[in-house]
Amino acid sequence: MTADDSGPVTRPWWANALLAFCAFMTFIYTPWDLFVKPVAQDQEVWFGFVLRGWAAKATAPLHWLIYGAFTYGLWKMRPWMRFWGTVYAAQVAIAMVVWGLLDERGSLVMAAASGVLFGWLTLQFWRAGEVFESGR
Repeated sequence: MTADDSGPVTRPWWANALLAFCAFMTFIYTPWDLFVKPVAQDQEVWFGFVLRGWAAKATAPLHWLIYGAFTYGLWKMRPWMRFWGTVYAAQVAIAMVVWGLLDERGSLVMAAASGVLFGWLTLQFWRAGEVFESGR
């Protein structure tokens, strides 16, 4: 993200991609997951561990809240996104490694690739301090 005296600050490409993902999860997927998907098929992943059934249904509103907050924070480039984006991306990096190693659908390659991808995203949030501090 760059800024000069002649124009507004622009969002980095990775933040645009994350904004699109968070908006999709906020307005389409999570409401469908909560209100349409049968309880027997519901799954939520927290810290790398899969919750199923009613446990998943009960924790889905928290995911919805997180995605909604991130959608708003990325859309408006709020200063708090630097800290919370960094924290959440780091947590997801660890969770994806745990999930990749412990879940029967995971693998060492998936764990490593996910760890690298979300580790990179964590670093991008951390390095983007001035982007979020300047707001949009």
